Amino acid sequence: MTGMGADEAIAERAWGLVRRVHLGTRKPDNWVQLVKFGLVGGSGYVVNLVVFALLSELAGLHHIPAAVGAFCVAVSNNFLLNRHWTFRARDGHAGFQAARFFTVSVVVLGFNLVVLELLVSAAELPELPAQAVAVALAMPVNFIGNKLWTFDGR
Repeated sequence: MTGMGADEAIAERAWGLVRRVHLGTRKPDNWVQLVKFGLVGGSGYVVNLVVFALLSELAGLHHIPAAVGAFCVAVSNNFLLNRHWTFRARDGHAGFQAARFFTVSVVVLGFNLVVLELLVSAAELPELPAQAVAVALAMPVNFIGNKLWTFDGR
């Protein structure tokens, strides 16, 4: 990337990521990981919704702090399961991977909160179904971020 302008460097990096995702779709092991990631995400989804319901309906918290609390519990569950089962990470980089996993998850949480607020405020959906939809829409972004950055072996 030497000699490139900033826009060219960004474009080169973006195309590199697109190529990497495209090539990754051709590997059967990546599809197995996606299914496992989805199953782990399913368990985290249930954990998220149960904690969200407890915090919002039983404890009376506003839907945004309830979603953040539910996220904290679910992200811990998902990191442990994905590290040991989905991506079979066995090396000594758990802290490094946890930091990356948490970073990706916080970005995805931002996406989740925007969708949640739009569904509750603009679409007038009840909070729990809105959270269910928001979490489901965030899952593909979460997988790609964690596959390519958290558990890529680098």
